[in-house]
Order: sequence, then C-alpha cells, then structure tokens
Amino acid sequence: MSKPKSKANQQYQTARIARVCDYIAAHLDDDLPLARLCRVAHCSPYHFHRLFTAHVGTGLFAYTQLLRLKRASYQLVFRKDMKIITIALDAHFASPEAFARTFKRTFDQTPSQFRRQPDWPAWHSRAIVQPPLGVQKMQVKLIDFAATKIAVLEHLGAPERLNASVERFIAWRKATQLSPVKSKRTFGIAYSNPRTTAPEAFRFDICGEVEADVPTNPQGVITKTIPSGRCAVIRHRGSRDHMEEPIMALYREWLPASGEELRDFPLFFEYRNFFPDTPENELITDIYLPLK
Repeated sequence: MSKPKSKANQQYQTARIARVCDYIAAHLDDDLPLARLCRVAHCSPYHFHRLFTAHVGTGLFAYTQLLRLKRASYQLVFRKDMKIITIALDAHFASPEAFARTFKRTFDQTPSQFRRQPDWPAWHSRAIVQPPLGVQKMQVKLIDFAATKIAVLEHLGAPERLNASVERFIAWRKATQLSPVKSKRTFGIAYSNPRTTAPEAFRFDICGEVEADVPTNPQGVITKTIPSGRCAVIRHRGSRDHMEEPIMALYREWLPASGEELRDFPLFFEYRNFFPDTPENELITDIYLPLK
C-alpha cells in the first residue's frame, strides 16, 4: 500500500502547477509548446497532462483556450476599436470563422452579438476558471487614508452583472473626461459579500477619483467621498476573480491578532492596472480594511 502524500509534497505539486498557470496567463500571445511548460513545472512530459488536469480540473488545451477567449471577451466589449479579426488572431485562431464557432460554442453568443449586448451572467458561469493559487505572503500595512472625492456608479444586482455596470461607468469616464483613468485613481467599494448576499441585494460602487462634484449625466454617475481614516492595506497580485481568500485571511487571521477594531465603512479596493491591457496574473489590487 502506497503512503499518502505529505502536506508539504501536495503544496509543492500545487505550487508547480500554479507557476505553469501564471506562465500561461503571462504568455497568451505566444505559442506554448509542451516542452516549455514542462520546464516551468519541472515535470516530465509523460506525467504533465495528468498532473495539470488533476490540479486544474481541465486539460491544458481547454484551459489555455478559455483564458484566450476570456481576454477576447473583454477586448470585444471594452476595446471597441479592435477589429474582430484582430481579436481572433490574438486568441490564436486561424480565422475569424473558427474564432466565431468556438466563441459561440463556449458562451452561446457570437463575437458580434457579445460585442453589441453581452450576456454577462451566462458568460460568468463559463469563463471564470480557478487555477491552483501560489502562496502569497500577507504583508499588512497600516496607513492614514486621505479623504477622496469620487464619481460613483452604484451597482445593485447580481455580481455576474457587474461588468455591465462597469461598461456604463467607462462610457461616462470617456465621455466626460472628469476622471481620466490614466491620471485618476480607480476604486471599488464592497458593501456586500457576494457569497452571503442574495443576488438582488448585492451592492458595489464603481468609482473614479474626481476634483469636483459630478454634473447630472445619463449614466447615473453621482458624487461620493471615501472618508479619511486609518486602514489596513494588503496588495493582491493576480486575477480579481480570486480575491476572496486574501480578504478572508485579513478578517480571519490578521484582524484578531492585531488588536485593531473595524471602522463603520466598507472594505474597498484600489485598482492599479486593468485587464485586458495587463495579463491577469500581473494585475495589482490594493485591498483596504477601514480601522478605528
């Protein structure tokens, strides 16, 4: 009878596949030959596919193609200036027709339909992948956050529809230039936990820093302020689909040991860069926990 794997060995195996997933996310524009990925994983090609599938839950080709289709989805909606043929080639399809067939099979909309009116809830159920996560050390900083005036689009409804609200906020930002993304900070205020809140009650503010109050506008963007005060801050690196664990660790591990008390303001985020311009594994998000 074989001995069970030690916890340390399991962590080592997970870390190896996490490195591969990070490498794939950072090199979606490249060919990804098996030999190269095996070197990243320090794994024999005879075992790589089974090891990858065991940790990720899907095969290497399907995983890589889904990441490319996910990026293509964002390009279709948030990069309207990109032609569909360019997006198809970026996603490593030989032709727009092959891209359209695979996109429709995956998301039940053609690329043109998705660009015009994306079905974000259906997309969300198929596009979110959960690769094994490498270990991120939780380095907590205590800071004094200065009061910041923000333009806000209030999202109320299922988290899977949040991207539709993001579209509206981007449209306001581009039309008014009152909060240019290149020179003004971008925030999100999390009033609700999506895991414990009924979809229809989920609240989230999509925010951009502004100098003055926001005039009335067709997108419904309003003015608010993130108040000044002490905050604990941790930096999350990687996909924003996978921020739940560092957030829970902040509440579950750091807060009780710190002796700090929470302030009456929600958890909020500062987004330092953006997908699809930045590969998902290189996204940087600062997570702020308001303290007394």
